[in-house]
Amino acid sequence: MYAVVSSGGKQYKVHEGEILRVEKISGNIGDQVSFDKILMYSDGENVRIGRPVLDDVTVRGQIVEHGKNKKIIVFKYKRRKRYRRKQGHRQQYTAIKIENIEA
Repeated sequence: MYAVVSSGGKQYKVHEGEILRVEKISGNIGDQVSFDKILMYSDGENVRIGRPVLDDVTVRGQIVEHGKNKKIIVFKYKRRKRYRRKQGHRQQYTAIKIENIEA
């Protein structure tokens, strides 16, 4: 059984018991989270696709961790013009443990 959910402008395929990293969501560690934008649901033999979302399917999870991803380097350069700009960025994330998928 799996579902495809949308969070933070991205789509994720989730299974029960899986730990999912999404863009930072407000809430404390241990809080319950439910996803409302379910794009697709499969129970093993039947597949349901939302147009655009499925209203009767919910995915519930629990916040496990807040953190920052690895640093990426943003480097801009123009040859022969003495133009260089270096900037680093660390995107914040929230780790969510998927507890159940209800249809």
